[in-house]
Amino acid sequence: MLTNNFKSQYLIEQPANGSSSAAGVPSDRWLLACVIMLMMWGVLAVYSSIAYFAETKLTTAGTLVGEHAVKLVISLLVMVIVSKIDYKTITRLSRYTLLLSWLFLIIVTLYGTEVFGARRSLSLGAFSFQPSSLATVSLLVYVAFLVSKKQDYIRDFSRSFLPILGWILPTCALIGLEDFSSAALLLVMCLIIMFVGRASLLHIAALVLVGAIGAGALLAQSAERQSRVTNYVHQVIHIESEDFQLASGYQAQQAHIAIAQGGFFGVGIGKSTQRDFLPAPYNDFIYAIIAEEYGLVGAAFVLMLYVVILFRGIVVIAKRARDTLGVLLAVGCTLGVTMFAFVNAGVATGLLPVTGLPMPFISYGGTSMLFSGVLIGILLQISKSREESYA
Repeated sequence: MLTNNFKSQYLIEQPANGSSSAAGVPSDRWLLACVIMLMMWGVLAVYSSIAYFAETKLTTAGTLVGEHAVKLVISLLVMVIVSKIDYKTITRLSRYTLLLSWLFLIIVTLYGTEVFGARRSLSLGAFSFQPSSLATVSLLVYVAFLVSKKQDYIRDFSRSFLPILGWILPTCALIGLEDFSSAALLLVMCLIIMFVGRASLLHIAALVLVGAIGAGALLAQSAERQSRVTNYVHQVIHIESEDFQLASGYQAQQAHIAIAQGGFFGVGIGKSTQRDFLPAPYNDFIYAIIAEEYGLVGAAFVLMLYVVILFRGIVVIAKRARDTLGVLLAVGCTLGVTMFAFVNAGVATGLLPVTGLPMPFISYGGTSMLFSGVLIGILLQISKSREESYA
């Protein structure tokens, strides 16, 4: 049960009758509606942006969009299945899936398929798998479990902070070897879970310092990462440059052009021109295509859907969870979906340096979509397990 201090600090109320039964309590319909709308929007956005990629694969855009739709259906099914499983059962499995993800991350570093200079996926016949997605979900769930389990001594350095640190650092380090942005974002999400779980601010600051040192080391080993940061800070690339096509800021510049062309109402569905110039417009820069075709109105609506998910996950589901574990899991799962979306949009609009993070349920792909479905499924399960007085 929640400690009185935790409940008062985070306004987690208790029902008058003290009941903790979830019988007859439905899943959060707002959350599910937002996810389904994002999926539908993603099908349209992928269809608009994937034509050039289809040509390189000697296939058609319709075929790839069909594959994308199948992956969305699988993600939806996984979401429904996970929502039927008690989240305490899922947390008990998270330790083993996290260890398994470490093995996969080591394998992908040594033998993974290299794309754009990084090894992030394992090819399994006709399928590819990104272990970082499994590691991200597993770590978020396991950190939430550890923080909830150690509430009675959460500020103890040796009994609480060090054991949690022993899971966070290896996971982020293994991911960061090939995917710096995902590792950095995962560390931030873990810090937020620890903060919500009343961990010592001094311990959190120490973890921030360790993370900053690790980030510096990872940046130092990669010239490409350094160029992205340098280009972002100094903004030295200009459209007029003769070296524009080869410049490290090419992706960001093309995304800015797409957004500028979209204006307020957009150029129209399927009428994007920048999809022929943007690298991976169906994935990393899909938000730029959305802004070009649907304008500021459409781009803002997509972000609003993620804001609603953030609100429902943190303000509604987490607050009404039946125990500390439910609160922390809801926070972690919500952040695991929304922060990736906000970073993807931030990259496309120039607010953040160029990264390779997808927009959940919209970007083309399989692994990230599958595990985003797992996160939403856990959220739906927590919403069903809330106190009956909130139903």
